Amino acid sequence: MTEVEVLELLVSPAHRLAGRPSDGPSPGPSDERVPRVEVRRDLGLVGDRYYARPAHRNASVTMMASEGLPPGADLRHTRRNVLLRGVDIDAYVGATIALDCGTGPVVFAVNRPARPCAWMDVTIGPGAHRALRGRGGVRCTPLSDGVLTVGPATFRVVAGAGSVSLRRLRQPEDGVVRMAAMSSCRRTFSLTIAPPSASLLL
Repeated sequence: MTEVEVLELLVSPAHRLAGRPSDGPSPGPSDERVPRVEVRRDLGLVGDRYYARPAHRNASVTMMASEGLPPGADLRHTRRNVLLRGVDIDAYVGATIALDCGTGPVVFAVNRPARPCAWMDVTIGPGAHRALRGRGGVRCTPLSDGVLTVGPATFRVVAGAGSVSLRRLRQPEDGVVRMAAMSSCRRTFSLTIAPPSASLLL
């Protein structure tokens, strides 16, 4: 179990990033972020544009990690539903997870990546589309009813994806590339790939 934080929740009745990015977003409220949202099993978030839509049954809830966002960007720009801090949610494709904001765990199947589109260059800024590749979030199906709220939460893996992933976290100025590896049982360990003159730490 991991202590995380739900930074933002967004529920929008309209799909505002439709059509050509050059035309700009469709009209709507300037801020559709909410402090609380109701989750319904197999349906999605009550009041959201993808709620109970058969075509989006396996992608009715989108989550992303705040650590992957450019400075100043938030859910109003990416149109994801849940913004998390403290977990690399992109690494959990194929897993079943539980998110508990204090009102009981809400279980989600993490089905596939939510790949960024060309709209990101409009809503965030030039180059955002490319910068968000591999960290655009995930598309999920809720497997239980419940409530999500902004604030502290716990994150738990109910069932792993059955694979090992090695993810690049950052490359700081010292030239050391730090990675995070995730085993099939979702136990996390750190791997540091140092320059040739330095040692390798596991």
